[in-house]
Amino acid sequence: MIRRLTKLFDEFFQSEKAGGYLLMGCAALAVVLANSSVGDAFLNLWKMPLPGGAPLEWWINDGLMAVFFLLVGLEIERELYIGELSDWRNALVPLMAAVGGMAVPAIVFLAYNNGLPTVHGFGIPMATDIAFAIGVMGLLGNRVPIALKVFLTALAIIDDLGAILVIALFYSHGFSFAWFAVAVATFAVMMIMGYRKVYSLWPYLLGFVVLWYALHHAGIHATIAGVLTAFAIPFGHGEKGTPSYDLQHFLHHPVAFFIIPVFALANAGLKITPEMTAGLYTPLGMGILVGLVWGKPFGVLLGVMLGRSIGGREASDNVSWWQYTGAGMMAGIGFTMSIFITLLALHEPAEINVAKGAIFLASLVAGILGFVVLRVVGTRA
Repeated sequence: MIRRLTKLFDEFFQSEKAGGYLLMGCAALAVVLANSSVGDAFLNLWKMPLPGGAPLEWWINDGLMAVFFLLVGLEIERELYIGELSDWRNALVPLMAAVGGMAVPAIVFLAYNNGLPTVHGFGIPMATDIAFAIGVMGLLGNRVPIALKVFLTALAIIDDLGAILVIALFYSHGFSFAWFAVAVATFAVMMIMGYRKVYSLWPYLLGFVVLWYALHHAGIHATIAGVLTAFAIPFGHGEKGTPSYDLQHFLHHPVAFFIIPVFALANAGLKITPEMTAGLYTPLGMGILVGLVWGKPFGVLLGVMLGRSIGGREASDNVSWWQYTGAGMMAGIGFTMSIFITLLALHEPAEINVAKGAIFLASLVAGILGFVVLRVVGTRA
């Protein structure tokens, strides 16, 4: 029998579901505005330089998104301590599903783009947008068993961790050993504070800012500071009043209802042009489309089979293979993380526009297919 869900998980799921609806609306609005009479003004708004010289979109993508990754890190920490990932036998199935769901799309993309400059975009179809996926699943209500919601959430969280590792390893540039040493020292101090049970949040938040600055200057993408900070913050027993619980509780709504929607407005502005639609048939476009729509569910199902065959214990017995298929299709909704990696991997505006178009189309198709499969299958095992 599935373990009783903690209050914090339920809160996380509900905020992600509601935030997913808002995310859909903001993404659609960004596309409409980008292709309207105010399209150029709307797109140029995000390139407006702020004091210090960096454009507004940089502060959103490198600053606000670091807070998003802080919440992701706190949720990973919760899952590892008391959630679905705390028991390795329970964690094995979503873990292997996530690995398969990242590996197969990357292989598909590499097969299309091998030997081309766009090969660096292999991380684009690896990601799952947890807010979007849970938002679509939330439309099904009680037709989806709670065990499948837990599975998809755990899979998406592991997927986020994989995306973070990919960003850190492959999409960082201009490494500086001196600044990296500052980052390591800062993180070490934060870990010592956690070990010493320093429960005040302010020292960790200050360390978060210093770590973000140091990583940025070290050539490592600064959003990684969010995840590292999350793991330094004491978890305790996960109860109300512990720093990890309180910060995660506080961040749910600002992230779901402000940071992610603002990111969508700033980055989902897709110019629909003949060149963009033609680009969907290029290796870049096909690698993303096939990777997300086909590679994701195939990789997820392959991972589930492997996890079960080597001793993984499922959270519940009422999840069928068709339901796993539907969840795997929804994992193909890459949106936020896929766009985020696109901006790191690609530099030509035309390629970025094609990638965004492929992400939009793939996420739409994957969401519809997953919704239809789960609606038809219902709650039957």
